[in-house]
Amino acid sequence: MTSFIDKLSAAWTANDSLLCVGLDPDMPKLPEQLQWEPNAIYAFCKEIIDATAGLACAFKPQIAYFAALGAEEQLEAICRYLHEHYPHIPIVLDAKRGDIGATAEQYAREAFERYRADAVTVNPYMGFDSVAPYLEWKDRGVIVLCRTSNPGGSDLQFLDVGGQPLYQHVARLVAEKWNTNGQCGLVVGATFPKELEQVRKIVGDMPLLVPGIGAQGGDIDATVAAGRTAAGTGMMINSSRAILYAKPLAGENYPQAARRVAQETRDAINRARTK
Repeated sequence: MTSFIDKLSAAWTANDSLLCVGLDPDMPKLPEQLQWEPNAIYAFCKEIIDATAGLACAFKPQIAYFAALGAEEQLEAICRYLHEHYPHIPIVLDAKRGDIGATAEQYAREAFERYRADAVTVNPYMGFDSVAPYLEWKDRGVIVLCRTSNPGGSDLQFLDVGGQPLYQHVARLVAEKWNTNGQCGLVVGATFPKELEQVRKIVGDMPLLVPGIGAQGGDIDATVAAGRTAAGTGMMINSSRAILYAKPLAGENYPQAARRVAQETRDAINRARTK
């Protein structure tokens, strides 16, 4: 299997894109014609995927939106569909798992065997032994929470740890000690471009998953300037709700509206890459 890092690098080039499309299916927001279908979540996500696959460097299903509705089998089907029809685009399972020992091993199996994800997000709060089981899957990505996009992240992530904020300590741990197989990435929010810039300086070319544009209001130009690598890549800039629930213009259906917003976002990111 192609490694996550190689697959992501190829997708950056093939689609000329740093846009990651988040799959957060919220039943009340789904189109009316899907509301009563038994496989509505699968049908909705499939339409979004088909509409945006040529514009994305990754897809990021958020597991909670599926599990809360007992729709894990539909998530499995979506991951199968992506592997069959768009095998060149990585799947990042947004699970934010954080546990130790045998439990972490089972979470890793869930992500990498059940859903066949190319990468998974994990929480470092319980230390290296909570992350180590994921690193055993050397061809998969392990994307560690670092400086998250939510305002409450500062409650802990800005605590002083030996003269540096905790989020910088996490970035150094991952870059200098945990990334032994070259498979790690970090989650750093677009809502904090100054911190994003600091993380990039610490971790070099390590890939960053960057939520917070679109509905959360992160600035694209500031995000790209702070987080891009010397090659102009290095990021999966995620947008979920703004694309999934784009309001159709006259004559559009919801997949066309999603594609339009995805293309506008991809193109805005690309313009920022040239500045």
